[in-house]
Amino acid sequence: MSNHQIDFILAIDQGTTGTTVLVIERDGGIRARTCLEFRQHYPRPGWVEHDADEIIDVTVRAVGDALAAAVVSASDIHAIGISNQRETVVLWDRATGAPVAPAIVWQDRRTADVCEALKRDGREGLVREKTGLVLDPYFSATKLAWLLDHNDGLRARAARGELAFGTVDAWLLHRLTGGATHTTDETNASRTLLYDIHKRRWDEELLALFDIPAALLPAVAPSAHVFGETDPAALCGIRAPIAGIAGDQQAALFGHGCHRAGLAKNTYGTGSFLLLNTGDEAIVSQERLLTTSACGFENESPQYALEGAIFTTGAAVQWLRDGLGIINDATETEALAASAPNNGNVYFVPALAGLGAPHWDPHARGLLIGLTRGTGRAEIARAVLESIAYRTRDLTLAMERESGVALATLRCDGGGSNNGFLMQFQANMLGVPVETPELTDVTALGAACLAGIASGFWSTDDAPFADRLPMRRYEPQMPDTARDVLYERWLDALARSRDWAP
Repeated sequence: MSNHQIDFILAIDQGTTGTTVLVIERDGGIRARTCLEFRQHYPRPGWVEHDADEIIDVTVRAVGDALAAAVVSASDIHAIGISNQRETVVLWDRATGAPVAPAIVWQDRRTADVCEALKRDGREGLVREKTGLVLDPYFSATKLAWLLDHNDGLRARAARGELAFGTVDAWLLHRLTGGATHTTDETNASRTLLYDIHKRRWDEELLALFDIPAALLPAVAPSAHVFGETDPAALCGIRAPIAGIAGDQQAALFGHGCHRAGLAKNTYGTGSFLLLNTGDEAIVSQERLLTTSACGFENESPQYALEGAIFTTGAAVQWLRDGLGIINDATETEALAASAPNNGNVYFVPALAGLGAPHWDPHARGLLIGLTRGTGRAEIARAVLESIAYRTRDLTLAMERESGVALATLRCDGGGSNNGFLMQFQANMLGVPVETPELTDVTALGAACLAGIASGFWSTDDAPFADRLPMRRYEPQMPDTARDVLYERWLDALARSRDWAP
């Protein structure tokens, strides 16, 4: 039975492997949650693709399932917020709305040689100055150029204005509004290598560098903005404004309530993404951290963040399960690690795919050191969990050096935030409290809060940010001297892992 006196916010979190939908009540309660997966395509080594139509189909099905589970009708939805996998490239026909090629996913490495050539030509300084990013196939521009150059006729069609480009947020927005809207938000635009984050516009010099026709590009708006209204025929009968859009990591920063300079969040997933709010200052990093747009509002100063990526965190725990077979499930690591009275001088460096920020060593490789005859499953599991906390400290120290702002607390989400041993050791290693909300879908919550505020459903004072919801707080329990000894030993192990692969 539907209750027409209570409206709801619908949050769509369109991730790399699936789409999660939340139906959120005015007090922040989750009326329903659904999650549906979709296929990953790996046509060649290093290539990762999605079927863009399948993303739409799965999203619409997940929304329908969520409405049914919540027992609410389409007319009960007040507004919609979208968070999305970033950097993934979708190219479609403006007239029909049909994709003209597979979507190239952010993980795809097919344009690595192009990026290396641009670096050799000395172009990275220009790119960093304007975008805050590094030259890497991770970002959108070289993927988009590859699609235009490797599919017959697409470059000519793009020049004639027949095609549209978007990251996944713009693709969803276009299709869910029945083709009426071609817009992205600043957080997603800032991940393309084509957007000047200081002047807040697409940049002609960057478009020329990557050979991208301006006719392809969406309009850009702040994250809290009424982007368009859904077409009921396209989305389960819903006619409601899409009023919030943000890339997943910036949505999580917003959802945690990290709205002022010095507040930071870390998402512990397959890898980890640590973002520090730097307010209205776009700090161009000297330590190869990324400078990126954070969620903003109409007629207000732009907001920025420093971002650091750790390539291997949850993936290291998966390696314990699938590679070594010493656990059957990731949840076992908490008790197993706690059963070791100390680390036994065993250290693990999780460089299974090289080292990301701030070390940036693609030739580093994983290292397990300090083994003795007495080393067992518990010590190895403990070393893997502790390595995640050490890598997070690596990033926070770099961010503090860059920003001049000392971290006061770290707000955490993602699967690893449910591991009590890891969270306590993280607090010990940082020397500041670590907070984990009971609600795990902070990314979707951030999108919901953006939409709720932009549509007038909530004010910024009553929106249900994660720091206003029940959470667990881990206080540091380690003396400074003990912390420093452990971390110095970690840096020694880290150094031994460097520059290993040819």
